[in-house]
Amino acid sequence: MQLLSFPEAATPPELRAQVRELHQEAWPAPESPADPAPEPPAGASAATGAGDSAGPHDNVRQGLGLHHDPALRPVSMLLVDEGTVLAALDILSKPIVHAGRRFLAGGLSTVVTRQAVRGRGHGRRLVAAAHQVMASADPGPTPDLRLDLDLRLNLDLRLDLGLFTCDRPLQGFYESAGWHVLPGAVLVGGTPQAPFPSDQPGFDKVTMADFFSPAARQARAAFRNTRLALYPGDIDKLW
Repeated sequence: MQLLSFPEAATPPELRAQVRELHQEAWPAPESPADPAPEPPAGASAATGAGDSAGPHDNVRQGLGLHHDPALRPVSMLLVDEGTVLAALDILSKPIVHAGRRFLAGGLSTVVTRQAVRGRGHGRRLVAAAHQVMASADPGPTPDLRLDLDLRLNLDLRLDLGLFTCDRPLQGFYESAGWHVLPGAVLVGGTPQAPFPSDQPGFDKVTMADFFSPAARQARAAFRNTRLALYPGDIDKLW
């Protein structure tokens, strides 16, 4: 079993095609042309839970199997066994300003596990690996993951913190993979002109987080019980 990572646009075509199949499996296309095409639900994955993207997707990017705004530096992480993608997720990142300081934040998006192998811990293993990679200040392989994986990573994220939302029933899943609830925190996605908050009507979400850099850990208290201006854009509204 291998853990692979690539910039989203550089994911090998045969693996990218499998990831797209997993997305279609989790978020099926409409049966009728009159039905609107479904998007991954903002802030919650259908397969294992994670901050997902929502919003219009450019047809050219969809044709290439790409999902995210390239301005968010999307990195795909895949759990692969003998050429088969068992689980996949993307890490997105952008600078944010909060409490008068600038931080580089990252978040999980489009977390999905192949339907035929769900319930075997593959999603948790991948999310735990992503957490440890995001927490590492050093680029490249992270030898202390201890997840019984052949690691083939090429990441240089250097994040201050990780932030994303999930549906409330998935809180325990993320906690088991190393993430923590950020009490009272609301992520405000979308754009300043068209905000997309995680506490809008119809949503029941919690904000998950961890603080990696000394500066972020020092400011941890300022991220509780507040609204966080994430603003990742119109494509990845809540990552």
